[in-house]
Amino acid sequence: MDWLQVTILALIQGLTEFLPISSSAHLILPSQLFGWEDQGLAFDVGVHVGTLSAVMLYFRKDIVTMIGAWLNSLRGRMSPEGWLAWYVALATIPAVAFGLAINDIIDVYGRSILVIAGTTLIFGALLWWADVNRTEVRPLEKITLKDAMIIGVAQAVALIPGTSRSGITITAALMLGLERQAAARFSFLLSIPVILGAGMLKGKELMETGTDAQWVMVAGGAAIAAVSAYSCIHLFLKWLDRIGMLPFVIYRLALGVALLAIYFMA
Repeated sequence: MDWLQVTILALIQGLTEFLPISSSAHLILPSQLFGWEDQGLAFDVGVHVGTLSAVMLYFRKDIVTMIGAWLNSLRGRMSPEGWLAWYVALATIPAVAFGLAINDIIDVYGRSILVIAGTTLIFGALLWWADVNRTEVRPLEKITLKDAMIIGVAQAVALIPGTSRSGITITAALMLGLERQAAARFSFLLSIPVILGAGMLKGKELMETGTDAQWVMVAGGAAIAAVSAYSCIHLFLKWLDRIGMLPFVIYRLALGVALLAIYFMA
């Protein structure tokens, strides 16, 4: 890779990991438009470390509070933060189970431009419907186990490329009556074990296969991904109530159409 490629791919990873616009849809575009080869496993691990560090840094106070509350829950002292920690953990289970069950199928059949274009369009329209018909009656403190598990199942669906993990989890949360801010914050907290797990799997694969990666570029990509992801989370939460989901829906629809054009004109 050169530094232009590192910068573009790291920015894509950092921004699309948390915006409801699908990282897999965007990561396909550089190779199609510029003919770039795969960036390599070491770079994938690096940008995952970057995005993980960004979300953990942003929610550091929440994480510390949740861990303490979770430990207290083991002693029988429950609190809203303790329940939230349990819900994040339990809601991660569907994605893990689903991933183990169909990962090979997705690798073979799910990574075509046509599939990604279809899911980008379909789940973009669903996000619009959920936002327009939201009730916004409950803050994050009022989330229930049932809510968490439904959102967790929705997150499992995001293993299909083009769906968008943040998009589908926010969609499900809005449908369940959570406020926009609550939906987004739970989605971001739920991303932590998923990104951590994905990074560990890729790291294990990297150690098994070895690499001749350019580590300066890997480190640079991780830093760019971290800064862009942190900025993305901050601005998204700051502007969410003002702009809603419509700009992201419009963008997804345009992206889906562009991917279809690439597919049928190739």
